[in-house]
Amino acid sequence: MHQSRARIIGDGVVAGVLGGLVIAVWFFIFDAANGHPLATPALLAAAFTSGAWQPVALTHAAWGLVFEYTVVHFLAFAIIGAIGAMLIEASERHSELFGTLLIFAIAFEVFFISLIMMFGPAATSALPWWKIIAGNLMATAVMLAYFLWRQPVLGQNLMGPWTSVVREGVVAGIMGAVIVAAWFLVYDTASGQPFRTPALLGAIVFNGMSQPAGFGVTAALVLGYTVLHFFAFIMFGIASSVLMVASEHEPVLAFGELILFVWFELCFVAFVTFLDQQAVEEIGWWNIVGGNVVALAAIIAYYEHYHPRIVPRIIERWSGLRDEAAQPRRDDAEGRPLRGTH
Repeated sequence: MHQSRARIIGDGVVAGVLGGLVIAVWFFIFDAANGHPLATPALLAAAFTSGAWQPVALTHAAWGLVFEYTVVHFLAFAIIGAIGAMLIEASERHSELFGTLLIFAIAFEVFFISLIMMFGPAATSALPWWKIIAGNLMATAVMLAYFLWRQPVLGQNLMGPWTSVVREGVVAGIMGAVIVAAWFLVYDTASGQPFRTPALLGAIVFNGMSQPAGFGVTAALVLGYTVLHFFAFIMFGIASSVLMVASEHEPVLAFGELILFVWFELCFVAFVTFLDQQAVEEIGWWNIVGGNVVALAAIIAYYEHYHPRIVPRIIERWSGLRDEAAQPRRDDAEGRPLRGTH
Protein backbone atom coordinates (compact mmCIF):
# COMPACT_ATOMS: atom_id res chain seq x y z
CA MET A 1 0.00 0.00 0.00
CA HIS A 2 1.67 3.21 -1.18
CA GLN A 3 -0.24 6.33 -0.25
CA SER A 4 1.00 9.87 0.25
CA ARG A 5 1.52 10.41 3.97
CA ALA A 6 0.30 14.00 3.55
CA ARG A 7 -2.94 12.80 1.93
CA ILE A 8 -3.54 10.26 4.71
CA ILE A 9 -2.97 12.88 7.41
CA GLY A 10 -5.14 15.37 5.51
CA ASP A 11 -7.98 12.87 5.30
CA GLY A 12 -7.54 12.17 9.01
CA VAL A 13 -7.78 15.88 9.82
CA VAL A 14 -10.99 16.23 7.78
CA ALA A 15 -12.37 13.11 9.48
CA GLY A 16 -11.56 14.64 12.85
CA VAL A 17 -13.30 17.90 11.96
CA LEU A 18 -16.37 15.90 10.90
CA GLY A 19 -16.27 14.06 14.24
CA GLY A 20 -16.06 17.38 16.06
CA LEU A 21 -19.05 18.61 14.05
CA VAL A 22 -21.06 15.50 15.03
CA ILE A 23 -20.37 16.16 18.72
CA ALA A 24 -21.24 19.85 18.33
CA VAL A 25 -24.54 19.05 16.59
CA TRP A 26 -25.31 16.37 19.18
CA PHE A 27 -24.93 18.83 22.06
CA PHE A 28 -26.84 21.50 20.12
CA ILE A 29 -29.79 19.08 19.78
CA PHE A 30 -29.72 18.50 23.54
CA ASP A 31 -29.64 22.24 24.22
CA ALA A 32 -32.35 23.04 21.67
CA ALA A 33 -34.60 20.32 23.14
CA ASN A 34 -34.25 22.04 26.52
CA GLY A 35 -34.88 25.49 25.05
CA HIS A 36 -31.30 26.75 25.58
CA PRO A 37 -29.30 26.53 22.31
CA LEU A 38 -25.51 26.60 22.77
CA ALA A 39 -25.83 26.16 26.54
CA THR A 40 -23.37 23.24 26.60
CA PRO A 41 -20.41 24.96 24.84
CA ALA A 42 -21.03 28.03 27.01
CA LEU A 43 -21.01 25.84 30.11
CA LEU A 44 -17.86 24.03 29.02
CA ALA A 45 -16.13 27.31 28.16
CA ALA A 46 -16.91 28.73 31.60
CA ALA A 47 -15.84 25.51 33.31
CA PHE A 48 -12.45 25.37 31.57
CA THR A 49 -11.72 29.05 32.19
CA SER A 50 -13.10 29.53 35.71
CA GLY A 51 -14.04 26.05 36.93
CA ALA A 52 -17.68 27.09 37.40
CA TRP A 53 -20.47 24.68 36.45
CA GLN A 54 -23.36 27.11 36.58
CA PRO A 55 -25.75 28.08 33.73
CA VAL A 56 -24.16 30.80 31.61
CA ALA A 57 -26.06 33.69 30.06
CA LEU A 58 -24.99 34.22 26.45
CA THR A 59 -23.67 37.75 26.87
CA HIS A 60 -21.08 39.35 24.60
CA ALA A 61 -18.28 37.99 26.82
CA ALA A 62 -19.86 34.52 26.89
CA TRP A 63 -20.05 34.46 23.10
CA GLY A 64 -16.31 35.05 23.05
CA LEU A 65 -15.78 32.10 25.40
CA VAL A 66 -18.00 29.89 23.23
CA PHE A 67 -16.02 30.87 20.15
CA GLU A 68 -12.69 30.10 21.86
CA TYR A 69 -13.98 26.75 23.14
CA THR A 70 -15.29 25.85 19.67
CA VAL A 71 -11.89 26.56 18.11
CA VAL A 72 -10.16 24.37 20.70
CA HIS A 73 -12.83 21.68 20.25
CA PHE A 74 -12.32 21.40 16.49
CA LEU A 75 -8.54 21.68 16.79
CA ALA A 76 -8.48 18.78 19.28
CA PHE A 77 -10.64 16.63 17.00
CA ALA A 78 -8.45 17.46 13.98
CA ILE A 79 -5.38 16.28 15.92
CA ILE A 80 -7.20 13.13 17.06
CA GLY A 81 -8.22 12.46 13.46
CA ALA A 82 -4.66 12.88 12.19
CA ILE A 83 -3.23 10.55 14.86
CA GLY A 84 -5.96 7.99 14.19
CA ALA A 85 -5.24 8.13 10.44
CA MET A 86 -1.53 7.48 10.99
CA LEU A 87 -2.35 4.57 13.34
CA ILE A 88 -4.71 3.04 10.77
CA GLU A 89 -2.04 3.37 8.07
CA ALA A 90 0.62 1.88 10.36
CA SER A 91 -1.70 -0.99 11.37
CA GLU A 92 -2.26 -1.81 7.71
CA ARG A 93 1.51 -2.24 7.24
CA HIS A 94 2.22 -3.78 10.66
CA SER A 95 -0.69 -5.89 11.94
CA GLU A 96 0.79 -6.05 15.44
CA LEU A 97 -0.09 -2.36 15.84
CA PHE A 98 -3.80 -3.06 15.48
CA GLY A 99 -4.06 -3.42 19.26
CA THR A 100 -2.60 0.07 19.63
CA LEU A 101 -5.31 1.36 17.31
CA LEU A 102 -8.01 -0.24 19.47
CA ILE A 103 -6.47 1.24 22.63
CA PHE A 104 -6.45 4.67 21.00
CA ALA A 105 -10.12 4.32 20.02
CA ILE A 106 -11.11 3.27 23.57
CA ALA A 107 -9.01 6.09 25.06
CA PHE A 108 -10.83 8.55 22.79
CA GLU A 109 -14.16 7.33 24.20
CA VAL A 110 -13.18 7.61 27.88
CA PHE A 111 -10.94 10.71 27.78
CA PHE A 112 -13.74 13.28 27.74
CA ILE A 113 -15.71 11.40 30.40
CA SER A 114 -12.66 11.37 32.68
CA LEU A 115 -12.10 15.07 32.02
CA ILE A 116 -15.68 15.92 33.00
CA MET A 117 -15.54 13.69 36.09
CA MET A 118 -12.50 15.64 37.31
CA PHE A 119 -14.73 18.68 37.76
CA GLY A 120 -16.93 16.84 40.26
CA PRO A 121 -20.63 15.98 40.69
CA ALA A 122 -21.91 19.26 39.22
CA ALA A 123 -20.14 18.51 35.95
CA THR A 124 -21.36 14.92 35.69
CA SER A 125 -24.91 16.11 36.45
CA ALA A 126 -24.74 18.69 33.63
CA LEU A 127 -23.19 16.21 31.18
CA PRO A 128 -24.30 12.61 32.01
CA TRP A 129 -21.91 9.86 30.96
CA TRP A 130 -24.31 8.19 28.49
CA LYS A 131 -24.77 11.50 26.66
CA ILE A 132 -20.99 11.75 26.18
CA ILE A 133 -20.57 8.10 25.17
CA ALA A 134 -23.39 8.26 22.61
CA GLY A 135 -21.93 11.41 21.04
CA ASN A 136 -18.40 10.00 20.95
CA LEU A 137 -19.55 6.71 19.42
CA MET A 138 -21.40 8.52 16.65
CA ALA A 139 -18.40 10.79 16.06
CA THR A 140 -16.08 7.76 15.88
CA ALA A 141 -18.38 6.03 13.39
CA VAL A 142 -18.52 9.11 11.14
CA MET A 143 -14.75 9.60 11.31
CA LEU A 144 -14.04 5.98 10.38
CA ALA A 145 -16.66 5.98 7.64
CA TYR A 146 -15.22 9.11 6.04
CA PHE A 147 -11.59 8.02 6.32
CA LEU A 148 -12.19 4.54 4.94
CA TRP A 149 -14.32 6.03 2.15
CA ARG A 150 -11.40 8.28 1.24
CA GLN A 151 -8.89 5.42 1.63
CA PRO A 152 -10.79 2.35 0.32
CA VAL A 153 -7.66 0.34 -0.52
CA LEU A 154 -6.22 0.92 2.94
CA GLY A 155 -9.53 -0.06 4.51
CA GLN A 156 -9.72 -3.21 2.37
CA ASN A 157 -6.18 -4.22 3.32
CA LEU A 158 -6.82 -3.57 6.99
CA MET A 159 -10.29 -5.13 7.28
CA GLY A 160 -10.12 -7.66 4.45
CA PRO A 161 -13.45 -9.47 3.90
CA TRP A 162 -14.98 -7.68 6.89
CA THR A 163 -15.53 -4.61 4.70
CA SER A 164 -18.43 -6.28 2.88
CA VAL A 165 -19.76 -7.64 6.19
CA VAL A 166 -19.91 -4.14 7.69
CA ARG A 167 -21.47 -2.78 4.50
CA GLU A 168 -24.24 -5.39 4.63
CA GLY A 169 -24.80 -4.65 8.31
CA VAL A 170 -25.12 -0.91 7.71
CA VAL A 171 -27.66 -1.48 4.90
CA ALA A 172 -29.65 -3.92 7.05
CA GLY A 173 -29.59 -1.52 10.01
CA ILE A 174 -30.80 1.43 7.92
CA MET A 175 -33.54 -0.76 6.47
CA GLY A 176 -34.73 -1.77 9.94
CA ALA A 177 -34.57 1.81 11.22
CA VAL A 178 -36.63 3.11 8.29
CA ILE A 179 -39.27 0.41 8.81
CA VAL A 180 -39.67 1.12 12.53
CA ALA A 181 -39.73 4.89 11.91
CA ALA A 182 -42.42 4.41 9.24
CA TRP A 183 -44.37 2.12 11.59
CA PHE A 184 -44.47 4.81 14.30
CA LEU A 185 -45.24 7.54 11.76
CA VAL A 186 -48.26 5.62 10.45
CA TYR A 187 -49.46 4.93 14.00
CA ASP A 188 -49.01 8.56 15.08
CA THR A 189 -50.66 9.93 11.94
CA ALA A 190 -53.62 7.60 12.39
CA SER A 191 -53.89 8.89 15.97
CA GLY A 192 -53.90 12.50 14.71
CA GLN A 193 -50.46 13.33 16.19
CA PRO A 194 -47.69 12.88 13.58
CA PHE A 195 -44.18 12.33 15.00
CA ARG A 196 -45.52 12.05 18.54
CA THR A 197 -43.64 8.82 19.36
CA PRO A 198 -40.12 9.99 18.34
CA ALA A 199 -40.78 13.35 20.04
CA LEU A 200 -41.90 11.56 23.23
CA LEU A 201 -38.82 9.34 23.21
CA GLY A 202 -36.63 12.34 22.43
CA ALA A 203 -38.12 14.28 25.35
CA ILE A 204 -37.39 11.36 27.66
CA VAL A 205 -33.80 10.94 26.44
CA PHE A 206 -32.73 14.56 26.01
CA ASN A 207 -34.38 16.49 28.81
CA GLY A 208 -35.42 13.80 31.29
CA MET A 209 -39.13 14.46 30.86
CA SER A 210 -41.17 12.69 33.52
CA GLN A 211 -44.71 13.65 32.48
CA PRO A 212 -45.54 12.03 29.09
CA ALA A 213 -48.79 13.98 28.81
CA GLY A 214 -47.19 17.43 28.95
CA PHE A 215 -44.70 17.79 26.09
CA GLY A 216 -44.71 19.32 22.63
CA VAL A 217 -43.56 17.85 19.32
CA THR A 218 -40.51 19.84 18.20
CA ALA A 219 -38.01 19.40 15.39
CA ALA A 220 -35.12 19.15 17.88
CA LEU A 221 -36.73 16.26 19.77
CA VAL A 222 -37.69 14.37 16.60
CA LEU A 223 -34.30 14.92 14.91
CA GLY A 224 -32.33 14.06 18.04
CA TYR A 225 -34.15 10.81 18.65
CA THR A 226 -34.00 9.90 14.94
CA VAL A 227 -30.21 10.18 15.00
CA LEU A 228 -30.03 7.84 18.02
CA HIS A 229 -32.59 5.52 16.44
CA PHE A 230 -30.63 5.06 13.21
CA PHE A 231 -27.30 4.74 15.02
CA ALA A 232 -28.64 1.97 17.28
CA PHE A 233 -30.11 0.06 14.35
CA ILE A 234 -26.89 0.35 12.33
CA MET A 235 -24.92 -1.09 15.26
CA PHE A 236 -27.49 -3.89 15.53
CA GLY A 237 -27.24 -4.48 11.77
CA ILE A 238 -23.45 -4.81 11.90
CA ALA A 239 -23.65 -7.26 14.82
CA SER A 240 -26.28 -9.35 13.04
CA SER A 241 -24.21 -9.29 9.83
CA VAL A 242 -21.23 -10.71 11.73
CA LEU A 243 -23.44 -13.47 13.14
CA MET A 244 -24.79 -14.24 9.67
CA VAL A 245 -21.27 -14.66 8.27
CA ALA A 246 -20.40 -16.92 11.21
CA SER A 247 -23.55 -18.93 10.43
CA GLU A 248 -22.16 -19.84 7.03
CA HIS A 249 -19.46 -21.79 8.86
CA GLU A 250 -21.67 -23.07 11.69
CA PRO A 251 -25.35 -22.79 10.70
CA VAL A 252 -26.63 -23.26 14.26
CA LEU A 253 -25.22 -19.82 15.06
CA ALA A 254 -28.01 -18.32 12.95
CA PHE A 255 -30.21 -18.75 16.02
CA GLY A 256 -27.95 -16.14 17.58
CA GLU A 257 -29.85 -13.68 15.38
CA LEU A 258 -32.97 -14.37 17.40
CA ILE A 259 -31.07 -14.04 20.67
CA LEU A 260 -29.54 -10.77 19.45
CA PHE A 261 -33.01 -9.49 18.51
CA VAL A 262 -34.43 -10.33 21.95
CA TRP A 263 -31.43 -8.65 23.59
CA PHE A 264 -31.86 -5.54 21.42
CA GLU A 265 -35.58 -5.38 22.25
CA LEU A 266 -35.00 -5.82 25.99
CA CYS A 267 -32.25 -3.19 26.05
CA PHE A 268 -34.54 -0.66 24.37
CA VAL A 269 -37.46 -1.28 26.71
CA ALA A 270 -35.17 -1.35 29.76
CA PHE A 271 -33.47 1.92 28.78
CA VAL A 272 -36.75 3.76 28.21
CA THR A 273 -38.23 2.31 31.42
CA PHE A 274 -35.09 3.35 33.34
CA LEU A 275 -35.50 6.95 32.17
CA ASP A 276 -39.29 7.09 32.55
CA GLN A 277 -41.45 4.20 33.74
CA GLN A 278 -44.60 5.68 32.19
CA ALA A 279 -43.06 5.84 28.69
CA VAL A 280 -43.61 2.20 27.73
CA GLU A 281 -47.25 2.41 28.84
CA GLU A 282 -47.69 5.66 26.92
CA ILE A 283 -46.23 4.26 23.69
CA GLY A 284 -47.66 0.77 24.11
CA TRP A 285 -45.43 -2.28 24.37
CA TRP A 286 -47.35 -3.97 21.53
CA ASN A 287 -46.54 -0.95 19.34
CA ILE A 288 -42.82 -1.27 20.06
CA VAL A 289 -42.74 -5.03 19.58
CA GLY A 290 -44.87 -4.88 16.42
CA GLY A 291 -42.60 -2.38 14.66
CA ASN A 292 -39.45 -4.24 15.62
CA VAL A 293 -40.83 -7.62 14.54
CA VAL A 294 -41.64 -6.22 11.09
CA ALA A 295 -38.13 -4.71 10.92
CA LEU A 296 -36.53 -8.01 11.97
CA ALA A 297 -38.50 -9.89 9.30
CA ALA A 298 -37.25 -7.46 6.65
CA ILE A 299 -33.65 -7.77 7.87
CA ILE A 300 -33.84 -11.57 7.85
CA ALA A 301 -35.31 -11.48 4.32
CA TYR A 302 -32.45 -9.21 3.24
CA TYR A 303 -29.84 -11.59 4.62
CA GLU A 304 -31.62 -14.59 3.16
CA HIS A 305 -31.51 -12.91 -0.26
CA TYR A 306 -27.74 -12.49 -0.05
CA HIS A 307 -27.08 -15.72 1.88
CA PRO A 308 -29.63 -18.16 0.40
CA ARG A 309 -27.90 -21.27 1.73
CA ILE A 310 -28.26 -20.36 5.42
CA VAL A 311 -31.74 -21.80 6.09
CA PRO A 312 -31.15 -25.11 4.18
CA ARG A 313 -27.84 -25.56 5.98
CA ILE A 314 -29.46 -24.95 9.39
CA ILE A 315 -32.02 -27.67 8.63
CA GLU A 316 -29.25 -29.95 7.37
CA ARG A 317 -27.14 -29.25 10.45
CA TRP A 318 -30.00 -30.01 12.85
CA SER A 319 -30.69 -33.25 10.99
CA GLY A 320 -27.01 -34.16 11.39
CA LEU A 321 -27.10 -33.43 15.12
CA ARG A 322 -30.24 -35.56 15.50
CA ASP A 323 -28.62 -38.43 13.64
CA GLU A 324 -25.49 -38.16 15.78
CA ALA A 325 -27.61 -38.27 18.94
CA ALA A 326 -29.51 -41.33 17.70
CA GLN A 327 -26.39 -43.26 16.56
CA PRO A 328 -25.25 -44.40 20.06
CA ARG A 329 -28.72 -45.84 20.75
CA ARG A 330 -28.61 -47.81 17.47
CA ASP A 331 -25.13 -49.09 18.29
CA ASP A 332 -26.32 -50.24 21.71
CA ALA A 333 -29.42 -51.94 20.26
CA GLU A 334 -27.24 -53.87 17.79
CA GLY A 335 -24.88 -55.04 20.54
CA ARG A 336 -21.90 -52.98 19.38
CA PRO A 337 -19.89 -50.97 21.90
CA LEU A 338 -20.96 -47.38 22.33
CA ARG A 339 -18.66 -44.71 20.98
CA GLY A 340 -16.12 -43.56 23.50
CA THR A 341 -15.99 -46.99 25.30
CA HIS A 342 -13.29 -49.68 25.10
